[in-house]
Amino acid sequence: MAKNLTHKILEAHLMDGRLVPGEEIGIRIDHALLQDATGTVAMLGFEALGIDAVRTELAVQYVDHNIIQTDNKNADDHRYLQTASAHYGLHFSPPGNGVSHQVHMERFGVPGKTMLGADSHTPGAAGVSMLAIGAGGLDVSMAMAGHPYHFPCPRVLGVKLTGRLPDWVSAKDVILEMLRRYGVKGCIGKVVEYYGPGVRSLSATDRETIGNMGAELGATTSIFPSDENTRAYLEAQGRGDCWKPLAADEGAEYDEYDVMDLGAIEPLIACPSSPGNVVRVREVAGIKVDQAIVGSSVNSSFRDLLVVARIMEGRHCYPDVSFHINPGSRQVLENVAAAGGFLALLAAGARIHEPGCLGCIGMGQAPGTGQVSLRTMPRNFPGRSGTKDDQVYLCSPEVAAAAALKGVIVDPRDLSAEMEYPRVRDPEKYVVDRSSIIAPTPELRKTEVIRGPNIKQLPAMEELPETLSARVVLKLEDNISTDTIMPAGNKVLPLRSNIGAISEFVFSQIDPDFAAKCRQLGTVVVVGGENYGQGSSREHAALAPRYLGVRAKIVKSFARIHKANLCNYGILPLTFKNPGDYDLVREGAKVVIPGVREEIEKGSTEIPVEVDGKNIVTILDVSDRQRKELLAGGALNFVRKGLAA
Repeated sequence: MAKNLTHKILEAHLMDGRLVPGEEIGIRIDHALLQDATGTVAMLGFEALGIDAVRTELAVQYVDHNIIQTDNKNADDHRYLQTASAHYGLHFSPPGNGVSHQVHMERFGVPGKTMLGADSHTPGAAGVSMLAIGAGGLDVSMAMAGHPYHFPCPRVLGVKLTGRLPDWVSAKDVILEMLRRYGVKGCIGKVVEYYGPGVRSLSATDRETIGNMGAELGATTSIFPSDENTRAYLEAQGRGDCWKPLAADEGAEYDEYDVMDLGAIEPLIACPSSPGNVVRVREVAGIKVDQAIVGSSVNSSFRDLLVVARIMEGRHCYPDVSFHINPGSRQVLENVAAAGGFLALLAAGARIHEPGCLGCIGMGQAPGTGQVSLRTMPRNFPGRSGTKDDQVYLCSPEVAAAAALKGVIVDPRDLSAEMEYPRVRDPEKYVVDRSSIIAPTPELRKTEVIRGPNIKQLPAMEELPETLSARVVLKLEDNISTDTIMPAGNKVLPLRSNIGAISEFVFSQIDPDFAAKCRQLGTVVVVGGENYGQGSSREHAALAPRYLGVRAKIVKSFARIHKANLCNYGILPLTFKNPGDYDLVREGAKVVIPGVREEIEKGSTEIPVEVDGKNIVTILDVSDRQRKELLAGGALNFVRKGLAA
C-alpha cells in the first residue's frame, strides 16, 4: 500500500497504538528541544522524575527567549539551565547564539527523525524533513526520561504544490495563503504534508518558514520531503553525511487534499489581531507604518535577511519608521556580514539586534501607543507585543522592507519600478561556528546544578476529589490564546521558575483581580468558547491557574497543546455537549460535578455538571492514560507513583 511521508515516519517510531485518526498513539522521540521560557519548568519536571541522565539520542537546551537581563532573574535561570544541562547530558546553546528553531536546523536537524519541543513552533524543523511537534514542557520532560510521546493520531492533509513563486512573493506568503484558507483552527488534529513539483522550488529555509507558522493553523505539525534541496542545505552546513532521501510513495493517499499553485500567490498580510486575519497587501496599502521588524522566530534566515539588505542597499529607511533586524542565529549574522549585507542594513538605518526571539515574545521592541507595527513574526495576538491595543501586522520580509522604505504599507511589487527583485541563493558553504554550543561530556556530568533564589520547586498537587464543587471565576469568548491566559513580556517571563509569583499575572490582561478572586473563592472553574488555548505551548497557562485553584475548564473546544497541558496538571478539560449551554453559564455560578472521580474511573465520556442547580452535560474526550493523570492530580504524580511501585 502506498504510504504518505507522515505515516512512514510515524510507523518507524510507533511504540503504542494504531495509526487510526483520533486514536491515541505513542511514538519514540529522537530529539528533545527546550528553550528558556518553557525549559525551566521542563527541567524542573525532569529533575522531579529522579532520572540521572537524558535518554533521548539528543537533547538541546536553548536560551533564546528571555535574554534581556534587567535584574538577576534571567541570568540566574540561564546559569541553572546551563549547569543542569551539563549535569544531565544536554547540549546547551547560550544567550545570543540564536533562536532554537534556526540553530537546531543548522546544527542538529536530521531528515526522518522525530523531535518534541517545548515550543509551539518546533514544527519549523520540517525544513529538513523532521517530524517535529510542539508540546508542553512536562511532555518534553517525559520524553527526555525515555517515555513515548502520546497524542491523538492525526489526520494527514496533503497539499500539492505546483509552479514556483513569482518575484516579490516568498515562503511567508505561502503560509499566509494557508491561513487565509484554513484560519487558526482549520488544521487542528492534522499534519500538513506538502508534496508535488512545486516543492522543488522551495529551499530548506523556505520550508522552515512554512513549517514554523503551520502552528498558527492549529496543526499538529507539518512535513516536507527530503530532496536535493535538503541535501544542498545540509552539505552547506558541513553535515551532508546525515542526509537521506524521504518522500511519500507514488500514489500515496491522504485523509484530505488541497492544491496550491505557487505562481498564483501574491503578497499577503495578516491584519490585527490574529494570524488568520489574512488579506492581500493591496487591500491595506497606504496605512502609515511606525515600526518594521524582520526576523525572530521565523523569517530570520540568511536568505530572508539578505533579501532585505539587497532591497535597502543604497537607500535609507523612512524617517518615521523604526526599522529592526533580529537574526535567527549567530551563523546567520556571520554569513549576512560575509555577503556584504550587514553594512547595507546599517547604512539603511536598521537597528540590528543580537540573535533571539526579542519582540516576538514581547521582550522589548514594543510599539508606541496607537502605532502600526509590521513584523515577519508568527503571531499577532492582542497585546503580545507588550503594548495594549497594539496594531501588529504579519508579513513577508519583502513587505516589511517595502514599508520601511516608504513609511506606509505597500505592495512590494510596486518597487519593481525602481529596482530589480533581488533573488538570493543560499551559500554553497556556510561560514560555520560550532564553538558556541556546549556539548555534554563525562567531565561536565559532574557539574553541580546551581539554583538562584527565584527558582522554586514545582508545587505539590492534590488528587482529584470525589465530588468537585467550585465557582465560575471567569467566562471568556472564542480563540483565547495562551498569551491571554499567561502573558509574556519582560515583566512576567522572568518569573517562569517561580510559579507562586508568576501566577499573579494569570488573565491579568482581562481581569487584574483574577488571582485575588481565585484565592477568595478557593476552587474555581473557567468557561470559554471555541479554540480555547491557541498559540504558545507555554504550560504556565495551565500550571499557574492550577496553582490558583482552577480544577476544570469548560469550553466549546480546545487547542491541542493546551488541552494536553491541562491534563498534565490535573485540570479537567471539559467541553459542552450542547454548545448552547455556554449561554446558560454566568460568572459567579456555582458548579458541582457530583461523583466526578467515579465517572472518570469508570471511563465515562459524558460528565454531568450542575450549574446553579441546572443540569448540563459535558464531554471528557481524553485517553485512558490521561484519565489516570487527572485522577492522580497531574502527570508527575501519576508517573512518580509508577516509579515507586
